[in-house]
Amino acid sequence: MAHRNEPFGTLPDWSKEPRWTGVKRPYTAGDVLRLRGSLQIEYTLARVGAERLWSLLRNEPYVGALSALTGNQAIEQARAGLKAIYASGWQAAADADSGHDMYPDPNLYPSESVPNLVRNINKALQRADQIHHAEGHNDTRWFVPLVADAESGFGGSLNAFELMKTMIEAGAAGVQFKDQLFSVKSCGQFQGEVVVPTQSFIQKLIAARLAADVMGVPTLIMARTDAYCASYLENDSDPHDHEFMTGERRNDGFFGFRGGLDAAIARGLAYAPYADLLLCETPRPDLKEARRFAEAIHAEYPGKMLAYNCSPPLNWAKQLDPATIRNFQVALSGMGYRFQFVALAGFQSLNQGMFELARGYRESGMAALTRLQQAELELAQISGYEAIKPQRFVGAGYFDDVAQTIAGASNHSANQVRLTDEERRALAQWATMPSKTAN
Repeated sequence: MAHRNEPFGTLPDWSKEPRWTGVKRPYTAGDVLRLRGSLQIEYTLARVGAERLWSLLRNEPYVGALSALTGNQAIEQARAGLKAIYASGWQAAADADSGHDMYPDPNLYPSESVPNLVRNINKALQRADQIHHAEGHNDTRWFVPLVADAESGFGGSLNAFELMKTMIEAGAAGVQFKDQLFSVKSCGQFQGEVVVPTQSFIQKLIAARLAADVMGVPTLIMARTDAYCASYLENDSDPHDHEFMTGERRNDGFFGFRGGLDAAIARGLAYAPYADLLLCETPRPDLKEARRFAEAIHAEYPGKMLAYNCSPPLNWAKQLDPATIRNFQVALSGMGYRFQFVALAGFQSLNQGMFELARGYRESGMAALTRLQQAELELAQISGYEAIKPQRFVGAGYFDDVAQTIAGASNHSANQVRLTDEERRALAQWATMPSKTAN
């Protein structure tokens, strides 16, 4: 008799879980179960990260995150005590894309670049965790949640569905999608941007949610609108957008669009039921505009969490006075901006630090490196900075431990291996656990 695969798992009841309050799904639990397949794969890093991120966002005043361009940067951020990390699409295009090239971010880089960056970061954090765990240290939470930039989804709703799955496989806890038009995305210039119709973007958010449900992970979805700075609309198919159309049309077919905060609010309200966080991209830090956006969203969707990109512009000192800068994030938190991140932090710190060292080395030789070493020593003594010991940092001691364990296993019988009381209790508990293997 031929074997017939049966769908794995039970039908989820989202209405009974507080996690899904205010989240709209235009599909059924049966649809998810049908599309899931017969074997549910466990994505531990993504699931634990999503659960952790959700808890932080609900219980902390706000979660502040910096972007990371490398795994080492992520390790330093976790060691310094940051509770989340942002994986930027712009940074991936600039210096970490899978095409091994440098791009200005108009979606020229391969779509797997950010998932690969997320995967590399998670592997680096895993190695740091292994090193410290083997040494008996547990004073750092290494597996901090990663929020990843999916750009415009690199195509239509099916592309967004597949990209979301790849992000989850890489271990992303949250994923951001934006409503710019994929094929003509602006290269970081806040003018001439083209946004897609509102309903087209909602379809991408639905696709992302469906992908997460099929994967069985409560991944957070952040919907970003670029309507504030948009000047054009892809097409006039959605009546929701008509009030912001100017009546003009470009030679390439795009329709004139009256961007601004009102347009961003309208889109935020439309996206809110399909997202966990909303982000209004703006050209400058402005608390009054941030408050207006927040109040408009919360008037219709009380408690909907918001996000804020603290990167633009690069020179905050020209825009705001020191007191406002010092209190900016706390003020945002009071408005409901629970996730606040700096999208270019990894790029800025990597380049500025290397340029400063290189210039100093050109001018004063080893004196410049000595100054760097002294700064490292001070950080190691005061703040727990660990890269001062590079071999240990990358796992030399850990793999020595692995090698010694292998060698010891070949020279000693099992009853000669000395275990601590804690290890004995762990083994005893493991041995008594019921098997989860299906017959």
